[in-house]
Amino acid sequence: MHPMLNIAIRAARKAGDHVIKSLEKSQAIEVASKGNDVVTNIDHEAEAIIIDTILKSYPEHCIIGAESGNKEGRDKECQWIIDPVDGTKNFARGFPHYAISIALRMRGRTEVAAVYDPARNELFTATRGAGAQLNSQRIRASQPRNLAGTILATGLPFAAKQHAESYMKIQNALFVECDDMRQMGSSALDLCYLAAGRVDGVFKLGLKPWEIAAGELIAREAGAICTDFTGNTNYIASGNIVAGNARVVKPMLAKIREHGSDALAK
Repeated sequence: MHPMLNIAIRAARKAGDHVIKSLEKSQAIEVASKGNDVVTNIDHEAEAIIIDTILKSYPEHCIIGAESGNKEGRDKECQWIIDPVDGTKNFARGFPHYAISIALRMRGRTEVAAVYDPARNELFTATRGAGAQLNSQRIRASQPRNLAGTILATGLPFAAKQHAESYMKIQNALFVECDDMRQMGSSALDLCYLAAGRVDGVFKLGLKPWEIAAGELIAREAGAICTDFTGNTNYIASGNIVAGNARVVKPMLAKIREHGSDALAK
């Protein structure tokens, strides 16, 4: 196993244990507004655990945290991207669908990823070029021939409501072609579920880098392709992602081009 993946797993499990333990005293969970989203004291505490675990082994690495922002290190080529609780709205309401997401990018490429769902004790991992695993067992994305019969994962763009009308047009167009859709509230787990064959495609918009970075590597290493809404690979920067096998992504992109506004085409 890649030594940095070991650290990512250690950090994710430590943070996940803290998140689950916090539910024993749910009255101590403090929820605050964060722009169009919410944040809890547990998010901050879990992120501190992750950062401490990483920096003990790699003190010179850079870190981008969903809650604490950028921490510059002397080694500019190594950057950890962290979301301590992806799906905070679910967590804050006691809805057991959220995850700890950790990715390491080296020289601009994501090398290792760990997404841990502590409620189900499911650990999704990937190393670039070495495949994806769920609890150490190899996983592969599904290979449908077209959108017929597929289940797509998506999410309402609560952080980008200015695109709500275009999003609804895209969703309606895709819903007519696919079998069903899921809106579960965790982008990291959406991409991991794609990797595990639980859904057949993903389309999301208005995401932050820490919501995508780990899950997209896991999905790609399981055989999926990931693009932005223009069919390119700028999804971490744009926040818009389409993922699945080629026969699913191609018609999804066609619907986005047909129904999406210019604001979405990036």
